[in-house]
This record gives sequence, structure tokens and C-alpha cells, in this order.
Amino acid sequence: MATQKPSPAASAASVNAELRRMVVDQKFATQDEITQCLSARSKEGVDASQESIAELLVAGGVVTRSQMQRLKKIIEESSSQQIPGYQILEKLGAGAMARVFKARQVSLDRIVAIKVLADTLSKNPEFVDRFYKEGKAAAKLNHPNIVQAIDVGEARGAHYFVMEYVEGESLYDQLAKGKVFSEKEALRVIIQIARALEHAHAQGLIHRDVKPKNIMMTKDGQAKLADMGLARAATDMEAAQAEAGRAYGTPYYISPEQIRGEVNIDFRADIYSLGATLYHVVVGRVPFDGATPTAVMHKHLKEPLTPPDHINPNLSAGFGEVVEVMMAKDPRRRYASTTDLLMDLEAIAAGEPPLQARKQIDMGLLTGLATASAPGKEDLPDTQDIEVEAGPGMLVYILGGALALSVIVNIILMLKK
Repeated sequence: MATQKPSPAASAASVNAELRRMVVDQKFATQDEITQCLSARSKEGVDASQESIAELLVAGGVVTRSQMQRLKKIIEESSSQQIPGYQILEKLGAGAMARVFKARQVSLDRIVAIKVLADTLSKNPEFVDRFYKEGKAAAKLNHPNIVQAIDVGEARGAHYFVMEYVEGESLYDQLAKGKVFSEKEALRVIIQIARALEHAHAQGLIHRDVKPKNIMMTKDGQAKLADMGLARAATDMEAAQAEAGRAYGTPYYISPEQIRGEVNIDFRADIYSLGATLYHVVVGRVPFDGATPTAVMHKHLKEPLTPPDHINPNLSAGFGEVVEVMMAKDPRRRYASTTDLLMDLEAIAAGEPPLQARKQIDMGLLTGLATASAPGKEDLPDTQDIEVEAGPGMLVYILGGALALSVIVNIILMLKK
């Protein structure tokens, strides 16, 4: 039996109904304003069911023509990126890896965010595998300070990941506007993210890309950790071996051991990145900057950290101690657990001393652990947000150090003579 095609009138009514919904979704107008406009036009003898609602609303002054053009772009995007069970509302952003859309989950009538892997990467098995791993990693986590995973799948060749929609902006957006957080404000945010990390670490997951762009802030001040794209199980030695010698992360916030592409990376890498983020929000700039990603990473490895309270005098000494321990170049000098970190963050928020940090500082002094740099390869390549290559260069530093030591010894011997 042949399928009956909808009549032109039915198609027009369907389009009009969709436009009405989208005008409200985009907050261009309320349902009452639309109804009043159509009622007024009806009294003028215009049949709203037969006319384009777009023209009626523009003529009635409910929406502007530019707003209606924006809606048409959304409709075009929606028709080209159809995912069963979801209605695309608008594009939220796009990058080299993926596009992110705001959408409605039809079955539950709720707003969600959908990340769609870029077409150029959909044919690359490695990126597709990483994309699905992100969804599976996020699905293991259930915490109020972590963006919740909802669904992952493929439709018409497009790989998508559905997640909780957070209405607000990222911590990076706030910093980009020039905001510098007070100690109290910063602790309120970072304590929430530390709790999120504590939960993730308890599930055996390392985030590996904690940074302001991956911290979403709701309008009521709730912080949510997002983007599990680089998350990895701490026990996944197969993945660790496959990634050995390659650095994954973002140069401004990456830990030294990630730069070196070490195999045994654990929760302390996230503590370092959270420390770099905390430093940024209270100082107004990243802890280490440079002309190139390579220069920035070299500083993470070699340059001593200027304590944040030395730059911002409004910060307490205890706050500075916590950040210094979080960002110790040697992982052994950082917090022994995310729980210990939380104890100190909550202590200084209550005006008390950071006892766990002081234990780590005292232990470092007693054991003589290196403070300037941690052991490992130091020769650095150019990098980007997702992945960078780390090459060997330790031999240069060993030879240079040996030569300097030889010169000093010879001078001492000559003086003794």
C-alpha cells in the first residue's frame, strides 16, 4: 500500500507549530505574546493557519527579522543533524573534535546537550573509540558536581554523546571577562570540583584535563566538572602503555608527569591541574606562561612556582601552602589522596591551618625530595589541547650537569693545593 503524503496545508501547519515552539524555546517571545499577535492578525482577516507564522510574527513585531533568520539557521542545522528521539534547538559551540548542540529529549521533554563527533574524525577508529570511552567513563559517575551522561550512540554515520545541559557559563568564560576570584569565592568552586574528583578517583578514573573550560557554573553557583574526553581508568595498563611517551592534556594546566608521557599516572595529576586552575582564578593569570606550548610545559617541569599569596596579598598563607603542595613538581610531594586535599581546602575555608599540606612540606624537607623538578625526560615538542608528543632529551641535561659538576670539583681541588 502506498504511503500517503501529507497535504501542503498539513505540512504548513506542522512548520508553523515548530516555529511557535522554537520562538518560545529561544525566549524571543512568550506563548501569550504569540497568541495575542495571531489573534490580532486574525481580526484583521488574516488566516494564521494558511500563512507563514514567521511573517506574521515579524509583521506583528513579536520577533525581529534577524531573530527569524537565526531560527531558520537552527532549522537547517537540525535537519542536517537529526538524532532519533531528540530535537536540535541550537548550536552551543564547535571545535576541531566535535560540535555541541542544545536539544530536547522528546521522551522526557527535557533539555539536554549533545556532543557530535566531527565528520572528519568519524572515519578514524582511534577517535571514535576515544569518543565512546568518554561516554562510558562519564556513565560510571553519578555526582551532583559532575555533568551527567545520558546516552551515546550513532545515527546516520554521526557519533553522538548526550549529556546533562548546564545553563550557565564555564569558569573560563568568567576569567575571560577579567574576573579575579576572592579566596572565599575560589574555595567555594574548587571544593565542589575536588568532591567531584574524589568521586571519580574512588571509581578508579583519572580525568587528566581539569581546567577552567571544563568547569561549568550554573546560575545558582553550582560547579560541575565536564568533558571526560581524556579520562582513563587508573588500572588500564594497556591504554597507559599505548600512550607512553605522549602527553595528553592542556599546556597551561598539565602536570609534569603527563608532559613526560609517564605510564603510571594517577589521581595526583588531577590534583596538580586543579591546583593550576585554583592559582589562575585567584591570581588572574596562569601559573606558567610562555610564547609557545613547549615553553609553558618546560616551565611546569623546571621553573619554581611563585606562591599565589606572593602575588595576591589578599590571600592567606595557608591558601598559598595548599596550592604549592597541589602543584609540587614531584607527585610524591603532593597530597596523598583527594580526601586529604579536601580536608585542607575545607580547613582554610573555615579559617583553620592546612595540616595535611604542612605534613607534606615537612616530609619533603626531611626526605630531601627535589623541589625544583621531578625526574624524567625534559625535551619538549609543540603541543595542543588534545595530544602532544614528548621526545627524549634527558641526556642533554645529564651531560650538562656532569660537566658543571666536574668544573666545580676541579676548582675545589685547585684551591686546596
